[in-house]
Amino acid sequence: MPSPEETVAVRRPPQSIPSPSIGPRLVTWFARARRPLPWRRSRDPYSIWVAEVTLQQTRVAQAGPYYERFLRRFPTVRSLARAPLGAVLKVWQGAGYYSRARNLHAAAKEIVIRRGGTFPRTVDELETLPGVGPYIARAIAAIAFQVPVVALEANGRRVAARWWAEPGDVRSPVVARRLARNLEEVLPRRRPGDFNEALMELGETVCLPVRPDCPRCPVREQCRAYATLDDPGSLPRRSPRRSRPHVVAAVVVAESGGRYLVQRRPPTGLLGGLYEFPGGKLEPRETPRAAAQREWKEEVGTGPPKLTRAGVVHHAYSHFTVALHVFDARISARDRPRLRPSQAWVHPEELLRLPLPRATEKIAELVGIR
Repeated sequence: MPSPEETVAVRRPPQSIPSPSIGPRLVTWFARARRPLPWRRSRDPYSIWVAEVTLQQTRVAQAGPYYERFLRRFPTVRSLARAPLGAVLKVWQGAGYYSRARNLHAAAKEIVIRRGGTFPRTVDELETLPGVGPYIARAIAAIAFQVPVVALEANGRRVAARWWAEPGDVRSPVVARRLARNLEEVLPRRRPGDFNEALMELGETVCLPVRPDCPRCPVREQCRAYATLDDPGSLPRRSPRRSRPHVVAAVVVAESGGRYLVQRRPPTGLLGGLYEFPGGKLEPRETPRAAAQREWKEEVGTGPPKLTRAGVVHHAYSHFTVALHVFDARISARDRPRLRPSQAWVHPEELLRLPLPRATEKIAELVGIR
């Protein structure tokens, strides 16, 4: 006799579900329940592209203001292509993952220069643009041009895993391809864009990662997890979350004649193209002050100035956390170092106009730069 833990509450035989009717039913629900999100006001491919890039690694509630600010400043692909990269990064400031902004800028230039400003319409053409991978290419093709393809992101993978009671890891490419094939079988050919948006909407508002609201689900009778499991939210299987590494660094805020020394990060990589104060990670068994002195010598090229401790700034990135030990330095005009091309002395108002990482903004607030 099975134990209580092994007993499964079967609501409906799962063999026939999901059926092809799940697609049209989901689209019908979406027409009634869709949230009035700003990117749903237009089917312009440029606007959809900006929205999808903004939504990468950013929650819907947070993405809206960044999306609207970006489109106000760059309303067309031509206006984005004409803009200097620094202006693009400044408008993107705070949204994080700055490679997204760099790729938007590079792709806009390619669309204008190589395609005469005409947006690509097919998945294959879209995937040739910088930063446009399989998901974004399919989302633009389906939503803007009604190409019958499935755009599968985290919400869609979770929903599909429950519809078909997928036991595997949805982050596995093999499992993701299997779920995509299943979704293609129920994809309405007449309204593929609405189906893709509806799938995301269901995952965002009803089929939640934890405690899915099955009574509100418009297609629960078509869901194998709902039919066979006491807790449909037990799918997809979740691996334990890894703890984020912690980094300790030292930063020097050098002031001379009312100006502050900043330097631009390399154009690619973490926070590429943004401006920050000199500094870097502590080496093993190194004190913050010793690290600040060493980093100043390595980055500025002169002996370290007299340093005064200003405090510690804490910041969390997506994959690590950081503690920044901040030091003040006052440098006379006579002792100013010769600058490298990536460095500059800037007034406070100039500093705040530059594209800055959020951690650098926190440092500026700590030392009273306004």
